[in-house]
Amino acid sequence: MQFMESRQCLQKPSNPFAEPKRCLNCSCRHIRTAHFVVSILLSIHNGGSRLGSLRNKAGSSKVQVKPKNLVKVEMPSATQEINVNETTGSLAMSVDSVINLDRGDPKVYEKFWLENGAAAAVEIPGWQKISYFSDLTNLCWFLEPDFAAEIRRLHRLVGNAVADHGRHIVVGTGSSQLFLASLFALSTAPEVAVACNGRPVPVVSSAPYFSYYPAATDLLKSGLFRWEGDACSFHAGSTPYIEVVCSPRNPDGSARTAIVKSCNGKLIHDLAYYWPQYTAITGAMDEDIMLFTVSKCTGHAGTRLGWALVKDAEVARRMTKFIEVNTIGVSKDSQYRAVRILKAVCDGYELEGAGESAKLFHFGRKVMARRWEKLREVLAANKVFGLMEFKKLHCEFMGKETLPLPAFAWLECGRDIEDCESFLRQKHKVLTRGGKDFGADGKHARVSMLGRDEDFDMFIQRLKAIRL
Repeated sequence: MQFMESRQCLQKPSNPFAEPKRCLNCSCRHIRTAHFVVSILLSIHNGGSRLGSLRNKAGSSKVQVKPKNLVKVEMPSATQEINVNETTGSLAMSVDSVINLDRGDPKVYEKFWLENGAAAAVEIPGWQKISYFSDLTNLCWFLEPDFAAEIRRLHRLVGNAVADHGRHIVVGTGSSQLFLASLFALSTAPEVAVACNGRPVPVVSSAPYFSYYPAATDLLKSGLFRWEGDACSFHAGSTPYIEVVCSPRNPDGSARTAIVKSCNGKLIHDLAYYWPQYTAITGAMDEDIMLFTVSKCTGHAGTRLGWALVKDAEVARRMTKFIEVNTIGVSKDSQYRAVRILKAVCDGYELEGAGESAKLFHFGRKVMARRWEKLREVLAANKVFGLMEFKKLHCEFMGKETLPLPAFAWLECGRDIEDCESFLRQKHKVLTRGGKDFGADGKHARVSMLGRDEDFDMFIQRLKAIRL
């Protein structure tokens, strides 16, 4: 947050927590109050605070932070220091805080990397990684060779996708950019363009589908493709279409296959959650376009990096062209960091002497199992919400039968609750994402299981308190 001084504005609105607003009397932007109160609940980890600091220009004295105490601070006169979490930039939780479980922000992995982070540490001298180009001999010229090597190594280790044997790797700024690159590549194929005759290609996915798909597909009102909705109600006919297969599916964690049966369809497989901490690895996927992301694999959402495994060279070339025009490639610094991250993950399983604490997927599975057990216990007791039931499947990576432990809980409200999202938000200060965003009804809501322990534990306590 940045505080900007106003020499002309002396207004002091009644709401001390209001967002900055343009003044009616001048062109400046300022905070709509001269006094404010900040209450910070400090969380302690291993006896020490994991808080960073954000400096603003509104005052001079520092916030005096005492562990495990609430601190009230009046607006000072010079430089003010506000303590926030150094990873997320958010204030620490308090018993009255709004719990944000809307987004799948993978802070659950923070503890693993606190212990194993040294193996993934990077230092980039100022003269390195300056050029746009990584490998001019590669179809995806902005893909760092070391990153491509670690991607292939990771998939060989886990066994969840065919990454060798001539598969092309296209790197993107998260799988979100790769999704759009895939739509562009498939809709601009010569045979598709001829068959559509100037009409946008329909894009479908089975409901409940990831809420990002319709938003991203229609954001720019492209003439190349348009969102058509639920694949279950789509009639392909003789025209081309694109079906997005998300497995395990966001939001409900179920394993999915293509719904529409037609020779005119093109498929995009979103496999962001096909990792052993979330689901059984039943075999190596071998599809035309497969999307993966660092954020849900290792927890590094802020690195903004994903990759696509693509069979067809021309499709990979058009995807590369989209990213070239869109962002002139992908951050080499992010790729360099991802190299170290993926290497640390693989080394944790392949190097002799690596302890149990270095095994990322086992860590993730242990945490997710504990959370799902707690959630099911509470929901069974209060009988307000329903959850999907899953069957055990043999996981080739773990070498045993395992239950799915999805990254999200797909809650269904019972009783007379028609809007699950509003019920949790208004009555219990829990932010979720409503079912209608996913093409489902309002009785459903998606809840992230990927937050920090303190967030999840507070969520469980609030669920326990629900009485109808």
